[in-house]
Amino acid sequence: MAARDDDTPSLFGDAIELPGARSARPRADPSAAAAYEATVIALGTQLPAHVHLGTSSWSFPGWRGVVYRDACTETGLARDGLTAYARHPLFRSVGVDKTYYRPAPREEFARLAGQVPAGFRFLVKAWRGLVEPEPFGGGSSAAFLNAAIARREFVEPAFDGLGEKCGPLLFQFPPMRLADARAAREFLAALKVFLHALPRGPLYAVEVRNHSLVGPELGDLFAEAGVSPCLTVHPTMPDVETQSRELALDPTRPLVMRWMLRGNHRYDEAKDLYAPFDRLVEPDDTSRDALARLARAAVTAGLGAWVIVNNKAEGSSPRSVERLARAIVDIDGAGA
Repeated sequence: MAARDDDTPSLFGDAIELPGARSARPRADPSAAAAYEATVIALGTQLPAHVHLGTSSWSFPGWRGVVYRDACTETGLARDGLTAYARHPLFRSVGVDKTYYRPAPREEFARLAGQVPAGFRFLVKAWRGLVEPEPFGGGSSAAFLNAAIARREFVEPAFDGLGEKCGPLLFQFPPMRLADARAAREFLAALKVFLHALPRGPLYAVEVRNHSLVGPELGDLFAEAGVSPCLTVHPTMPDVETQSRELALDPTRPLVMRWMLRGNHRYDEAKDLYAPFDRLVEPDDTSRDALARLARAAVTAGLGAWVIVNNKAEGSSPRSVERLARAIVDIDGAGA
């Protein structure tokens, strides 16, 4: 495991508390869940057992009254909020996004696993050094598609630490500068070697952000390596139903999808527009219904399905998850 800088927070946002420091007000409890609406509780009982819905991370103070009972800080929620998050009737998964910025040790993953019930499953993003071909911020590209480093610094800590609560281990590749078809073929050849060299056991998922890569060659590569493509709602990609057709999804593999960002905004624009993420701002019925159709098809085929939703999809990922769950269950024809 690579050493962590002293000023880099853990997955839990741990901060140093000054000795003797006391708050003048009663301390908010990040582990206290909100009082859920009866309709949401009922919806949770109707959602198929192997559909794992969740959000990208959990530490958003704006979710007070929706997920959390108290007004808590982002740091407090990062450290202790997962317990309340996992009590939500619809949340059976969560995206662990902070691992994209630095590797995490087994002990931190075990601590996450200890905060959630038995049926909960995590989707964990791989460290960016493994998926970014260009050097970044004083780092190095030596780890790019390096299976030995992936095993040591990502796969083994996450899989061993989370145990049975480990869901998809996601390799999310950013948009890459692929000058021509030859460059694309070279990337796919290197990706194939990388995926085949990973240890067997975990459920691996791969998400690309280059439209030009989506096609039968990539789909065949995934099928041969035994990994699931991660279909994504993102401006750089075709819609998820097109992705599912062009990649010819393996009918024996669980379905992994992420509802990330509307096509009419950049990430920072959506973040500024939607904060504090406490309500739907721009509903996206087209993406919701497509995700629901694919999830229902996976359930019909006897497969598991993951859908992780970002606040930047519609404005509030907990509210988007509720809309998506209704469409999957097809309440009042919501997914028609």
